[in-house]
Amino acid sequence: MAASGVRHGQTGQVHNIMLKFNDETMDIAPDFKGKHLVKGETDGSSYPNGGLRGTHQAGGYLAIDTSSPIFMRDDTIFIPSAFVSYYGAALDEKTPLLRANAALNKEGSRLLKHLGLDLGATGSFLKANIGLEQEMFLVPRDAYYKRPDLQLTGRTIIGKNAPRGQEMCDHYMAPLSSATAALGCMQEIQDECWRLGIPLKTRHREVAPNQFEFAPLFGPNTTQIDQNLMVMQVIEEIAPKHGLAALLQEKPFNDVNGSGKHNNWSLGTSDGVMCFDPDSLTDATGNNHAFSVLMAAVIAAVDEYGDLMRMAIASPGNDFRLGACEAPPAIVSTYLGDDMTSYLQAFMNGEEKKYNPGKKTLDLGTSEVLPFEVPAEDRNRTSPFPYGGARFEFRAVGSSQNVSMVNTVLNTITAKKFAEFADRIDAGESAEDVARGALKEHWKVIFNGDNYCEENQEKLTADGLWRIDSGVEAIHRIV
Repeated sequence: MAASGVRHGQTGQVHNIMLKFNDETMDIAPDFKGKHLVKGETDGSSYPNGGLRGTHQAGGYLAIDTSSPIFMRDDTIFIPSAFVSYYGAALDEKTPLLRANAALNKEGSRLLKHLGLDLGATGSFLKANIGLEQEMFLVPRDAYYKRPDLQLTGRTIIGKNAPRGQEMCDHYMAPLSSATAALGCMQEIQDECWRLGIPLKTRHREVAPNQFEFAPLFGPNTTQIDQNLMVMQVIEEIAPKHGLAALLQEKPFNDVNGSGKHNNWSLGTSDGVMCFDPDSLTDATGNNHAFSVLMAAVIAAVDEYGDLMRMAIASPGNDFRLGACEAPPAIVSTYLGDDMTSYLQAFMNGEEKKYNPGKKTLDLGTSEVLPFEVPAEDRNRTSPFPYGGARFEFRAVGSSQNVSMVNTVLNTITAKKFAEFADRIDAGESAEDVARGALKEHWKVIFNGDNYCEENQEKLTADGLWRIDSGVEAIHRIV
């Protein structure tokens, strides 16, 4: 129901048994009709709703979300759904996401048609794909029970720091060993998720002691969000079987890395065109400037609506995490890498230049390891929204979040800019002139340097980038 997952109030659910008794024989008979699958009704007066309605307007209505697969766990069939009031007001986070997806497709299709790709003619559509890197801590459960602060708040708030943190750099990517319970726990989590149709592609140790990560396959945003909520639930249920407690809060321990849920976000068409891949988009449109135009729209969206991006990742736990230990600060900028930056700068200045990312060859000087190439973009882990590998990685997202709001914001602000670009092109301006103007106006949001450097932070703040240190103040931006 609603956001479809079962964790900690991030969704709602109603379990109905699918049988009835025969009135004459009293035999048990199945009772599940198609109309019950398509629509449901419930009393939703106490459902978290942001004050949208009073108790005298308590109707809640469910409608199946066909973009996300139905799945079964144990004796229960889970049907991803949208949840709205009698008057159609969204009572969930999924309905706004679905609306944002529709806006992205509508306005993105308009802009792509101007750039040479008519999705309507091919029967295709524009969609957002995401991949969610789920970080968490797995700690001994007996130690967890000795810490009431950890149990009640999700983080340690009293006592001394641990005698050893991550100074030895001996945990990140270290072997997952059967000497501890973590490996067996992670294997069972992967097995249980696989039974639900959720392939967790990657598992590894993270930077802090007892910190780990799972990563799934890339896919459509509604499916990935629903599945991630189930992954978090499974993690918390399996951990006790192995004598462990799963901590999904963003900053459970001081002076070591916190946990994020990096939201890797890209745009593509349903027939396989990757919009943030220059070669893929150029081949599909026949337009050498199409990629630059789309990137200009995204850059403008990040600069203008960075406050909403900050709002979307606001939570008490994340406020403790942001700004250190590989978590970006609360200053919204984007990293593009030197080659992409110089390419867009040349486009902005009216130059005709093809994007040829400079690949560097590393030669280790041994015959056993052949020379190999590395990509143009480095990994700037201090940036909240770096570009690389045909996607943007929203690194500031917190580990415990339902990321529906995050992706609603990304899709909505991008759709807004796509619409503005398309409107101006409809009025007679060229796509190139619109994009160049946007880049000149919003260039300040591109920052490839060290976001932890205090001098850089002062400069970015003085330049007018969105900086909202308090999560409470960030949430206020939406109202």
